[in-house]
Amino acid sequence: MWILSSLLLFGLTGCLLASGERTTTDIQDGNGNVSSSFVSAEGRSDRSVKVTEGEATLQVIGFVSVESGDLTLELLEPNGAVVFAVASQPGNQVTRSGQVTTDAQGQVRYRVVAQGARNGNYQLLFQR
Repeated sequence: MWILSSLLLFGLTGCLLASGERTTTDIQDGNGNVSSSFVSAEGRSDRSVKVTEGEATLQVIGFVSVESGDLTLELLEPNGAVVFAVASQPGNQVTRSGQVTTDAQGQVRYRVVAQGARNGNYQLLFQR
């Protein structure tokens, strides 16, 4: 059964259909993480998470893994430009890091893109 995930903590746009998605956040003043796992996913969703009060530049580490299919996590500038992307390799965890700027409200924007993704997860670690 496919469900459209929606979380009160995140701003969501696009259409990512995910089955069994579970997302947790633990963020305190610019440090912390977002972690999400799912059984299956298809589509694309732009999301945001409040990490700080106001604009800041953060070190962000992104992790993705899937059993099969494709999963890409893109970290975005406030204007929507891609800062860096982490693309899955089925059966392996892939990691990438870079500096990301929050918007004026202290939110980090990111995009999740899934194509036939099964048994996957992603994680974002934030550090001032």
